[in-house]
Amino acid sequence: MNALGFDKDPKDTRVVVAMSGGVDSSVTAALLHEQGYQVVGITLQLYDHGEALAKKGACCAGQDIYDAKRVAEEMGFEHYVLNYQSRFQDNVIEDFVESYLKGETPIPCVKCNQNVKFKDLLQTAQDLGAECMATGHYIQRVMGPERAELHRAIDPTKDQSYFLFATTQEQLDFLRFPLGGWSKDVTREHAERLGLVVAEKPDSQDICFVPNGSYAKVVEKFRPGAMQPGDIVHIDGRVLGQHSGIINYTIGQRRGIGIGGGHTENNSPLFVVGLRPDKNQVLVGPYEALARDTVYMKDCNWLVPAIPEGGMEVEVKLRSAQPPLPATLYPDRVELKTPAFGIAAGQACVCYVGNRVIGGGWITGADNKSVQVAA
Repeated sequence: MNALGFDKDPKDTRVVVAMSGGVDSSVTAALLHEQGYQVVGITLQLYDHGEALAKKGACCAGQDIYDAKRVAEEMGFEHYVLNYQSRFQDNVIEDFVESYLKGETPIPCVKCNQNVKFKDLLQTAQDLGAECMATGHYIQRVMGPERAELHRAIDPTKDQSYFLFATTQEQLDFLRFPLGGWSKDVTREHAERLGLVVAEKPDSQDICFVPNGSYAKVVEKFRPGAMQPGDIVHIDGRVLGQHSGIINYTIGQRRGIGIGGGHTENNSPLFVVGLRPDKNQVLVGPYEALARDTVYMKDCNWLVPAIPEGGMEVEVKLRSAQPPLPATLYPDRVELKTPAFGIAAGQACVCYVGNRVIGGGWITGADNKSVQVAA
C-alpha cells in the first residue's frame, strides 16, 4: 500500500494535482513527484489573462499560472492550463453578486471548491486516468471503519475545513490532502529544500476576483445601478439615516454604518442586525439584538449516513474565523447551547463531531427562541 492508499507502486499511480501557483499546491505536486508518483499538474485560468496580469495576488491567474508552470518545468512533471473562465463566472462570480443583492454575505471560496475545483476539475482528473486528485488544502482525509472521513488539519491556524464542508463522500473518496498533518512552517521548509521558485511567495489574503477587498465594485461591475440608496432603520422603527446600497453592509457590522452618534441612550453603539432587500433597508440595533440561538440551513451536505430526527450533539462554526460552538443538530437546523452574535445568511454552518467534519449547509436565517427579534 503506497502513501496515497493504493496497492501499487508510486510509479504506477497517476495523480492529478490542482496547482493554484501558490506554495501549498506547489509543494504538494513537487513532493508527490519526488516520491515517484506520476504527477500531472493542472492550473485553472479563471480570468481574462490580460486583466489577471495586472492584479496582484490573484489566484489561478496571471503570475500564478506562470509560477505553477515554472514549478512543473523545473521539477520535470506534466502541467496543463485549462480555461475555466466562463464556468467560474457562471458558478462563482454570478452567485456572489446575486447573494449580495439578496442581503446575504456569500463565501465564494466554498462555491469555487464545490462547483469548479471539486466538480469540473475532479472530473477532468478522472478523464485523464488518475487514481486520485491531490490539493494543497490544510485538511485531513482519514480512513474510518467504513469510509474515508474529513478531519480538521493538525494546525488549527491553517485549518480549511470550514471551506470544504460541501465536499461529497464520492469526491472525498477520490481526493487526497498531503499537507493536512503539517504546519505552514513545515510546508515552507520543504519548498526551500526542493528549491521551488515560490518558496517565499506570500499567501493570498483577499477573495481572488475582488480587487482591494471592494465587494461593492464587483457587484456594480456586473449589475450596474444595483446600489440604490435607502433607509437605515432602528429596530424600534425610527429612520436614522440613509445608506448608499445594502451591499455595503453585513450582519454584525459596527463601523462605517454612516449614521453618527446621538441616537441611543448613553450613545451606546449600534450594529447592523438585519438587511431587508425587499424594502431596501438596513436594520440597526444594540448588540444584544444580534443574539440568535437557532440557525436554519439549506442545500446541506452530510458525510454521515443520516441526521437523526431527535438531533445529535455537535460543534458548529458559523463563520470561518470564529471558534466552534456546542449545538444540537437537526436535519434542517442547529440549536445553539448559548446564543451567538452576527450570524449572517449566505455564510456556512459547518458541523463537527470531535475533529471530524460531518458536513453542513448554507445559512438561510436565524432567530432567538427566547426573545422576539425583528427580521
